[in-house]
Amino acid sequence: MILMHRHKLLYLSRSDVERTKLPVVEIINLVEEAFREKWEGRVEVPPKLGIHPQVNSFIHAMPALLSRVKAAGIKWISGFLENPAKGLPYMTGLIILNDFNTGFPICIMDASWVTAKRTGAATAVAAKYLARKDSRTLGILGCGVQGRSNLEVLAVMFHELKEVKAYDVNSENLKKYVKEMTERLRLKIRPVNSPREAVEGCDIVVTAGPILKHRDPVIEAEWFKDGGFACPLDYDSYWKPEAMRSMDKFCTDDRAQLIHTKSIGHFQDSPEIYADLSEIIGGKKPGRERETERIMSMNLGLAINDMAVAIKIYEAAKEKGIGTWLPL
Repeated sequence: MILMHRHKLLYLSRSDVERTKLPVVEIINLVEEAFREKWEGRVEVPPKLGIHPQVNSFIHAMPALLSRVKAAGIKWISGFLENPAKGLPYMTGLIILNDFNTGFPICIMDASWVTAKRTGAATAVAAKYLARKDSRTLGILGCGVQGRSNLEVLAVMFHELKEVKAYDVNSENLKKYVKEMTERLRLKIRPVNSPREAVEGCDIVVTAGPILKHRDPVIEAEWFKDGGFACPLDYDSYWKPEAMRSMDKFCTDDRAQLIHTKSIGHFQDSPEIYADLSEIIGGKKPGRERETERIMSMNLGLAINDMAVAIKIYEAAKEKGIGTWLPL
C-alpha cells in the first residue's frame, strides 16, 4: 500500500494579494536587498525563457531562488499587445512558490500586482544610485499599469519631485491617468502631446510602453538632458540606438539577461554595458559620479524581485488568514 503525502497550497487571487497591503517602502527595500543578495552570489536567476504565440506577444518563464529569505519559485507571465482592445489587461500571469526544503508547491498567486509593484521598485532602486538626488521633473511615456506604479514609487523616493510630464498614444488613457494620479499623489501632472515633450528637460524619464518585435524607436539623443536618468521598461522599443549610445553609463538590472535578449533580436546596436545594478549596489562600481552624467538603466525584469516580494505576501496572507487552501 502506497501512502500519499497529504499536502495543500495557498491560492491567492489578485484581490487577495492586494489585501495583504504590503507597503511601497517595504517593496522597495525588498527589491534592493534582492539585488544585494545577487551581488553576494546567493541567488539563482537564469535568463527568462519565452514563447511568442502572436506578433508583439510573449509568455515568459522566470524561475529564481534567494537563499537568505528562502524563496524559490517561478513566474509565468504573458504580455499581449492586442489584449486591451479586447477589454483584457496587457499582462497577466501566475507565481508559484515552492518550499525551500522539500520543493513542494506552497502557494499560487496572481502575478499582475507583484509585477507592477516590483518593476516600479526596481526603477526606484536604480534611480537611488543613478539619478540626481535633487531630481524634480519626471517624464512618463506610457500611462498604463507601469506608468502608474513607477510614478508611485518615484514620488516616494524623490521628495523634491515637483512636476510630471505624461504622454500616451491613447488620449483617453492619458486623460484618465492625469486625473487619477493627480488625485492619488497630489502632484502636478501635465499631459503632453508628443514623446519629445515628455523627455525634454526631465531629470528622470521612464518609458513604459509595450515590448515590440518590429520596432520604430522615436526618442532622440538630443531630447535627453545632461544629468538625466532614464529607465526603459520596454527594452529597445522607444529609444533610438544613438540615444542609448549617448549615455555616459549604460546599466542593466542583469547582464546575462541583456546578453540573452540580444541573442534573440533586441539590442543589436546597444552600447557596452557599464554595470549590472547589483555591482553598483554591492560597491564594485560607482553609480552617479558627476551631476552632468547621462545614465540609463535598462531594466528587463528579474525574477528574484518577484520572489522577494511574493514570499512576503505569502507570509502576510497566512498570518492574516487571506486566501484559499487547496489540496495538492
